[in-house]
Amino acid sequence: MSKTDDIDGSAAPLIEHLIELRNRLMWAVGSYVVAIIVVFVVAEPILTYMLHPIEQAMRALGDPHPVMQYTAPQEYFFTLVRISMVVGLAAAFPVISYQLWRFVAPGLYKNEKSAFLPFLIASPLLFILGAGFAHYVVTPIAMGFFLGFADASSVVAAIIPAVTGVTDTAPAVADTGIDIVFQGKVNETLDIALKLIIAFGLCFQLPVLLTLMGKAGLVTSKGLIAVRKYAVVLILILAALMTPPDVMSQMILFSAVYPLYEVSIFLIRRIEKRREAELRAEGLWDEEDEEEAAK
Repeated sequence: MSKTDDIDGSAAPLIEHLIELRNRLMWAVGSYVVAIIVVFVVAEPILTYMLHPIEQAMRALGDPHPVMQYTAPQEYFFTLVRISMVVGLAAAFPVISYQLWRFVAPGLYKNEKSAFLPFLIASPLLFILGAGFAHYVVTPIAMGFFLGFADASSVVAAIIPAVTGVTDTAPAVADTGIDIVFQGKVNETLDIALKLIIAFGLCFQLPVLLTLMGKAGLVTSKGLIAVRKYAVVLILILAALMTPPDVMSQMILFSAVYPLYEVSIFLIRRIEKRREAELRAEGLWDEEDEEEAAK
């Protein structure tokens, strides 16, 4: 066989892989576009659902008829488009992940498939868990905290009589002063909600990422324990970058993500013990190599 024939023979599988990659990408992109269109039809109810935490916070602070506004003709339309793109990606993720799996799976061994598939399933579940935690827990707390500052005057008015015992605390000049009220913009409020959802959803992927790296032998439980103090700093930095610029959201994100780091150490330790048991059963475990690796 000539050198030219070798080149032609190696080029054929490459072309087949490229064709398959193109087909998988077309299916993935097509499903995403279809999901965007479908979600856009129901984008308004989704927007109402996502703004529910701020509505509850405003009602709790005494506003019986919460109102959100937009200040540009195109603003509301592009707000719905943004919702369609984000929610559409989540809706199309099963199809996208399936296409990814079908492209990657033929090149994996059986044990690699069994190791990779659980992480592919756990990843969206953890993202949904993080997004739900952000929507139902973090966003109401953050909104209530910040909107509460606008209600500071009523809080002070309630505290003064309780402390002084004087019930007549009418102001000396009742006709002066400016009422400070919240008039939120739809797109800005939605940005806060989306940032929190995406930040918590992504950060909840930490156990998947670290455990997968531990499965591949790239990290160890002892190594993660050794860099624990650096991990604390890194998580704080990521919390500051991924959340709105307020300390409360950052600390809540840190408080949620750091336990996941400890969970990752626990999961990797279990993987290492299982691997050690298998090697011992096969007579391939070397105590000296393991001690040197630990050092």
